[in-house]
Amino acid sequence: ASLYAQLGYEVEREYYFNDEGRQIDLLAESLWARICEQRGIAVPIPEGGYHGEYLIPIAAELAQAESVGDSFDDATHATLREQAVMRMTAVIRHDLDQLGVHFDSWFSETALHRRGDVDNALQTLREHGGTYCRDGAEWLAAEAHGGQKDSVLVRSDGRPTYLLVDIAYHLDKRRRGLDEVIDVQGADHQIEQDSVLTALRLLGFPESFLRYAVHQFVSLREGGQTLRMSTRAGRFVQLSDLTEELGPDIVRYFMIARRPSTHLEFDLDLARRESLDNPVTYIQYAHTRISSIFRKVPEGTIRNLSAVELAPLAAQVEREMIRQLDAFPDLVRQAATEFSPHLIAEYALSLSRSFHAYYADHRILGVEERTSAARLALIEGLRLVLHRCLTLLGMRTPEVM
Repeated sequence: ASLYAQLGYEVEREYYFNDEGRQIDLLAESLWARICEQRGIAVPIPEGGYHGEYLIPIAAELAQAESVGDSFDDATHATLREQAVMRMTAVIRHDLDQLGVHFDSWFSETALHRRGDVDNALQTLREHGGTYCRDGAEWLAAEAHGGQKDSVLVRSDGRPTYLLVDIAYHLDKRRRGLDEVIDVQGADHQIEQDSVLTALRLLGFPESFLRYAVHQFVSLREGGQTLRMSTRAGRFVQLSDLTEELGPDIVRYFMIARRPSTHLEFDLDLARRESLDNPVTYIQYAHTRISSIFRKVPEGTIRNLSAVELAPLAAQVEREMIRQLDAFPDLVRQAATEFSPHLIAEYALSLSRSFHAYYADHRILGVEERTSAARLALIEGLRLVLHRCLTLLGMRTPEVM
């Protein structure tokens, strides 16, 4: 989103909550099992339910609430659904805020059901010849319209699938007047992604309306071992724990530094290092170092650096850095359009390497005035671009370290 904003687009960031359907029922049932545990009653977590310990403190509080009865009847079920969604939403908002990830709007799946948008989407698909019935269910005729695989829209028991709801959601986005939509999703949703694109195509949407920024899974590596995680089994490390331990800058950089379509191993040992082996420290130190140079410039001696004569920058390394800086605008466009923010992370690291090597071999202050002014102009350009890189990555731009 920051990359597209940098390119001049009007960008709206929206978080979509799946707060309806079977997974929310399982969440409520899992919470009930934890409440019973608090009350000294053994009730198993349902098959496919959520085993994470994050439900225990919620259960401890709700076990004392008058609104939660002694049996898992309809009223208790509804209460726990509402409480689970509300509290998990609060956790998500807190964790994202802690990481510096902010959204302009928060969209609830429930709203699509209550407004009748899901039923309307199904009817629209029917009118365009996009569905058929088989085995008591209603299917999207994807293969007949160039899609990979026909998929169920409405189950035999009458419940809509996530696919139908997602189609309704994108129809809503179109009604809101959005020109282009980018969905950030995991690689495990490829068939559904293709089906949504097929549905929109048969409804006459332009091909450019929806694109998917697909991300592979993240694993953690520590002590030479990969930590095996499973959300439902309760084996995972929470994002908030990483952010609290490492700080948002390091977490953001390590999450961004790999191409989204490749599997990411988050190296905890490297992330914890405070030396220049840590790429975050290395990049931020380049920005800090340049700032410290300018603090040493005698007051009143800095001229308008944009008007400085650059002819003294004759060394090959200096011209190479100028070429690096000149490539930045095109790189931003490539990183945005190809869903490759890792290019900015790689570029910032490369630029920092160039500066640190240059600083080791070339004096900037205390040399002939024309040469010093030209070199100050060069490193000010470096600082400007590093600042923009770090800002795009959502990281701090420290003046001192």
